[in-house]
Amino acid sequence: MKMLVANIEEVFREAAARWTLIAYFVLSSLFILVFASAVNLDIVDGALAGAKLFGQDVQMGGASIGIEQLVSGFEGAFAPVLYVVGIFLAIFSTAHLVPRLQEKGTIDLYLSRPVARVPLLLSRYAAGILLSSLNVIYLVGSIWLVVIWKTGVVHPRFMLSAGIIIFAIAVLLALAFLIGVVTSSTAVSIMGSYGIFFLSMILAAHKQIEAALSSAVSAWIVKILYWAMPKVFDLQAMLFSYVAEKPLPASLDNGLLAPLGTTAVFAIACLALASWLFNRKEF
Repeated sequence: MKMLVANIEEVFREAAARWTLIAYFVLSSLFILVFASAVNLDIVDGALAGAKLFGQDVQMGGASIGIEQLVSGFEGAFAPVLYVVGIFLAIFSTAHLVPRLQEKGTIDLYLSRPVARVPLLLSRYAAGILLSSLNVIYLVGSIWLVVIWKTGVVHPRFMLSAGIIIFAIAVLLALAFLIGVVTSSTAVSIMGSYGIFFLSMILAAHKQIEAALSSAVSAWIVKILYWAMPKVFDLQAMLFSYVAEKPLPASLDNGLLAPLGTTAVFAIACLALASWLFNRKEF
């Protein structure tokens, strides 16, 4: 526990010293301010009578929209945007944790103490998740409060969606830690994590890709890749369905358990392999 607390303190101190913490806060705050100033709603008797987006009138077709319906649909559409923003900021600001740890002076200092390597690595992972989670909660929570302020409608699903974003960050950060242990490169860790994110977008359409392939072997390769890789894009689709209270997309006809379970297994496998390699490394 002492090691965990010490690593959390060090990660936050390092983030502040490198301006990462300030940049995190400033970028998130700018995003929130742009959102708050861009959306202006005219609500009459609990219904939306008019709206402006970035100063431009939104055509209502002469009809008013129920405010509950508006909030549910709007937050459902906006949650995937926050999903991408949250992941982008999290990976960019935490991918350096392992490469930085393995630098000559830093790792020598750690190894000179009676500290086991695996708990050291996992405590830095926990510190990175905590740093990312605080920003996600600040980002999502602030947007949620802005929506409540402008509409008077409290929609808890939007705030709870932060959990899905944090889960996706935890998965990609586990991959970034594995790449960081192998390469000791922050740039490669970032590129690898974002590469898996975009690969997930392609593999989400694996059924259509399999149907278009002429070779059964190629179709099986695509299927294996889909189930072996984290379902980051599917998580984004789940996020939209959950917040907007819509049915799951057809691509998730197997339900939630299989994509969530295999994605969690991927993260655990990455952390386990990273821990094993880190424990065997010569410094």
